[in-house]
Amino acid sequence: MPGDIEISQAATLEPIQQIAARVGIGPDALEPYGRYIAKLSREVLAGLADRPAGRLILVTAINPTAAGEGKTTTTIGLGDALNRIGRKTVIALREPSLGPVFGRKGGATGGGQAQVAPMERINLHFTGDFHAIGAAHNLLAAMVDNALYWGDDRGLDARRVTWRRAVDMNDRALRQVAIGLGGTNGAARESGFDITVASEVMAVLCLAEGPDDLAARLARIVVGRRRDGGAVTAGDIGAAGAMAALLGEAVLPNLVQSLGGTPTLVHGGPFANIAHGCNSVTATRAALALGEFAVTEAGFGADLGAEKFLNIKCRSSGLAPSAAVIVATVRALKLQGGVAKDALGTGDVAAVRAGFVNLARHIENLHGFGLPVVVAINAFHGDTAEEQAAIIDLCAAHGVEAHICTHWADGGAGAEGLAHAVAALAEANTDPGRALKLTYADDLPLEQKIRAVAQSLYRASDIVLSPTARKDLARFEAEGHGHLPVCMAKTPYSFTADEKVSGAPQGFVLPVDSVRLSAGAGFVVALCGAVNTMPGLPRVPSAERIALGTNGRITGLD
Repeated sequence: MPGDIEISQAATLEPIQQIAARVGIGPDALEPYGRYIAKLSREVLAGLADRPAGRLILVTAINPTAAGEGKTTTTIGLGDALNRIGRKTVIALREPSLGPVFGRKGGATGGGQAQVAPMERINLHFTGDFHAIGAAHNLLAAMVDNALYWGDDRGLDARRVTWRRAVDMNDRALRQVAIGLGGTNGAARESGFDITVASEVMAVLCLAEGPDDLAARLARIVVGRRRDGGAVTAGDIGAAGAMAALLGEAVLPNLVQSLGGTPTLVHGGPFANIAHGCNSVTATRAALALGEFAVTEAGFGADLGAEKFLNIKCRSSGLAPSAAVIVATVRALKLQGGVAKDALGTGDVAAVRAGFVNLARHIENLHGFGLPVVVAINAFHGDTAEEQAAIIDLCAAHGVEAHICTHWADGGAGAEGLAHAVAALAEANTDPGRALKLTYADDLPLEQKIRAVAQSLYRASDIVLSPTARKDLARFEAEGHGHLPVCMAKTPYSFTADEKVSGAPQGFVLPVDSVRLSAGAGFVVALCGAVNTMPGLPRVPSAERIALGTNGRITGLD
């Protein structure tokens, strides 16, 4: 952590009705979940559709490192800072997944004075959205096996079922399982589990534009193949209606608050290394309608989350950011420059300069999308003035401003310089939709779309498709899915498919081991290298330090 301060959330939180009133939402337009959490009602969402949209600010980061970057913390600090300088702002974030909370990451609601609250409830069960998504996913799995059990008249081949089950927990033992054992329990076959945030149902919820679109997308989910190779969908199985019913409340965005009092919509949570990594389109649109600025983030580094935010979410929804913020730290750049983690406390300007190549690559990539960029230097205790000055100078040489931010310790007051810079950049971008340049056109073949991302953003010399991936891409195109965008699934820690390669490599070949069709979500997933859709727990999981105290308070989440 950047410092040592203790937050008493109970003393700082306001009733959620007061937070809603700041953006013109009355108490009758809320579905309360206790004193500090509420869902926006369908009526208020319908009313927001006619409001003029504010300016969208995308917060992203360099490739993540063990030193930490603080992207969520910076997103919250920036939202608080914009409100402090008189710019009406709403924050839009993803919901935390229980897998990382109990696994490697711990809580995911920001930190210090720049966090959203109530932290314990948001990090754990929250409003039950993820449980609903898991239930809808597993209902479809049960109906698939039920169709096989009773003799499926749609021709579904038990050997070609692709729909797995889901649970919101890191559990490597469930990656591959055998089901239907025991003679009378259905077709015996191999299957497995994905983590809920990797579920296509999660992606569908986050990209759907209203109830009708949600139902249509759910119906298009491909669950397997017939013996002749034709696709069988959730609609064919007859599951889409019931799945939509299970998601009836989960589709409504959740309203909470930052410690600085900024209204914050927290909704949806697909992972950016195996899905598109953005909060829901519904929540983003609501934030834009409620504020002069909407500040949102995309998962992991800009090569994953921001790329998919732009090439998938913006393509699908018509949204376009007015400016982008790239978060970096002195510590992370030193790691990128080759310094060992246990030596990060020693000032090393040369290592900062060496590691800057990673930040420079992300600046160049976002400029290539047509986005104005500003860099947020998330300050940590132990950073030297010389190291911070080196980043500022290097950013200036790349045509961007960099601002030292102390929001972790100081809240919005520590990010006011960043807020002024962001507001100026966003207002100078008078037509962000026209300025936005996507990486590839809709009509480009799927293989060429994958190659375009690999070469333009990762700086690969080429891609190499496995024979199975090549065959599947040809099938997807023959079935009419060639117009879909691609969702790159790879390690977040490197521009390559090898997490150990840091900095800004180029000229490598990117392996594409397999591809998956997410027809409901509306993209084709390209799995590059060793990518697990069900993570495992680390040797010492965060769960070991999380506990329930005698006073009923949960500890160890921050």
